[in-house]
Amino acid sequence: MSKVPGLLGALGAGLTRMGERLDERRVETEARADAGLDEPGRAASSDDSADGSAGAAGVPSQAPAMGPSPVPAAASSQASATVPSGASAASEAEEAAATASARQAAPDHVPAPPSYAPAVAARPDPVAAVPWGMRVAAEIGWRLLVLAGTLWVLMRVISAVRLVVLAFVAALFITALLQPTVSRLTRKGLPRGLATAVTAILGFIVMGLIGWFVVWQVMDNLDTLSDKVRAGIEELKRWLLNSPFHVTEDQINQVAKNLSDTIGHNTNEITSAGLQGVTVLVEVLTGILLAMFSTLFLLYDGKNIWHWVLRLVPEQARPAMEGAGPRAWRTLTAYVRGTVIVALIDAIFIGLGIYFLHVPMAVPLAVFIFLFAFIPLVGAVISGALAVVVALVTEGVFTAVMVLAVVLLVQQIEGHVLQPFILGRAVRVHPLAVVLSVAAGGLIGGIGGSVVAVPLVAVTNTVVGYLRATAKENALRRVAEPED
Repeated sequence: MSKVPGLLGALGAGLTRMGERLDERRVETEARADAGLDEPGRAASSDDSADGSAGAAGVPSQAPAMGPSPVPAAASSQASATVPSGASAASEAEEAAATASARQAAPDHVPAPPSYAPAVAARPDPVAAVPWGMRVAAEIGWRLLVLAGTLWVLMRVISAVRLVVLAFVAALFITALLQPTVSRLTRKGLPRGLATAVTAILGFIVMGLIGWFVVWQVMDNLDTLSDKVRAGIEELKRWLLNSPFHVTEDQINQVAKNLSDTIGHNTNEITSAGLQGVTVLVEVLTGILLAMFSTLFLLYDGKNIWHWVLRLVPEQARPAMEGAGPRAWRTLTAYVRGTVIVALIDAIFIGLGIYFLHVPMAVPLAVFIFLFAFIPLVGAVISGALAVVVALVTEGVFTAVMVLAVVLLVQQIEGHVLQPFILGRAVRVHPLAVVLSVAAGGLIGGIGGSVVAVPLVAVTNTVVGYLRATAKENALRRVAEPED
């Protein structure tokens, strides 16, 4: 029995040394698992667990400091023969437990590479490697591509049904011009249908009479105009012969002969052009009928048509479109009425100037000036040039110069006084945008596209401005609501 305390002391000292070695190995394992990061608290918990295990074995934690109690030599040799086998088993168990606890404590950590492994730089995130400016350009670029594709498809659809589109746009213009009359008659007590019928019939009769009058004036003055054109050509021929350009009569006759031969050799093309003219005439009549019916329905039931269109819009965007629609219509009506007033003033004053200068076909030229005024900038140049050419061919150089002076004077008054006063508040479009839109509209839709281009840009400008302001107000309201 005297040997039992000595054996227990030796066993406790061996277990303590094994615990210290296990703690060192555990710290090394955790350091490798954490890639060099220190995790305080694990070592303390390991020490506590080791102390607890030692206490459970009945050995005090101060046993290593006190040292082993003296035992006989036989007991020492027996203990030395007994401890190694038990120590190895315990050390293996403790090492397995430490490894398992380290794996459970850090399952998401990857062990650090060994010290002899070559250093490899980590690859950056591909998104972070792309410069910020390039990413912004790419984001804008694909959106612009989608928008361009949508516009291309829309243009293809419009070009396929161009007649219908132009007829409906013409009906919108006529409706914007005649709607105030319908509203005035309705306020005076007439039913909506009767007011629409009276206004539409009177409007179409007036436009028909204007067209008939223009055709009558042209046909009535055609013979006189042809005679004066021949006289003007002869006068131009004499001027060229006496001019410092040294033009001979043989050269002039050769030019006339070439023109005659060209006309003779292209008879088939002229015939096909005549057939195309017949086709165009049929299309024009069809477009006029479509415009008339569309105008009747827009004047009578315009509000219900607009409400039906709103039902096609997604519900989230419906309030914004409901507010943008009336503003767009007010812009269009202001543009149409202002353009009619400006065109009427141009036609009256330029027509009076042409009439007092004794230029033939003054009334048809005034009507052409009125119609071409609906094409901003470009229409005034074309109609003025037509009037100058007719004056040059029929009355001579002096009369042509005077007509040019009248046209320039009236157009300057129009551009600097009438348009800013009448159209300035309704159509706020830069002159460069006007020129570009007219050119693009002419390339896409011809004369009709040129007429439609500027009011389309003006309406788009109004709608986009209103939607931007509405979005800003909604954003400010959403920011202010949590504060309240």
